[in-house]
Amino acid sequence: MAHAFYREEHPLPTVITHWVNLLCMIGLAFTGFYIHYPFFAGFMGTARAIHFALMFVLVVNTLARLVMLFYVKSSPTMGSRETKLDIYTWLPQQENRHQLVETLKYYLFLRKEKVISGKLGVMQKISYVAVLIMIWVQAYTGFALYTPAHSWAIWPFFGGGLELVGGEMAMRMVHYFMMWAFILFTMVHAYLANVHGIQPTKLMFAWIETEPKEH
Repeated sequence: MAHAFYREEHPLPTVITHWVNLLCMIGLAFTGFYIHYPFFAGFMGTARAIHFALMFVLVVNTLARLVMLFYVKSSPTMGSRETKLDIYTWLPQQENRHQLVETLKYYLFLRKEKVISGKLGVMQKISYVAVLIMIWVQAYTGFALYTPAHSWAIWPFFGGGLELVGGEMAMRMVHYFMMWAFILFTMVHAYLANVHGIQPTKLMFAWIETEPKEH
């Protein structure tokens, strides 16, 4: 550990939204697996209700996190208590500009030295934005599958999507395989966040600050 991990890096509102995201995704994965393959009896109606409710919560939570970018302040630099509006953490920074190739080399074991960057590296910025978009697309596919049997009033908005992918079964396949994409992302994200130690997880989940070790 070469630097401190301060609460200013992840203010409490962002910690809470991160917790909500994780719990929703765990619940959605479990209920989604059950809906796809009921491995015990008597839970289908409840599983569908929970699945649908958690998707609403996840969409609202991600929208709240997006709004926070313009109101919550955080430290865009690792090991610093100096804060700016959180949006500056997500925008290109002088510390990690033009570092995509070198970052890829590091994670592919083609470069020994870790790329110096801000709190979020260039790959993190890209992947987090991509996951945000994927969540909304996944919500669309789920609502499209739910709507035909429950609400014709908003059918035109989702009907076009069903026709685009080739029908309800094709949409189910898109929905199912996107779930695996989220599971894979979560595994890779957990590994990369803690590859140099668990200090980032201690800060994000327990809001515990860590001072750098003395050498």
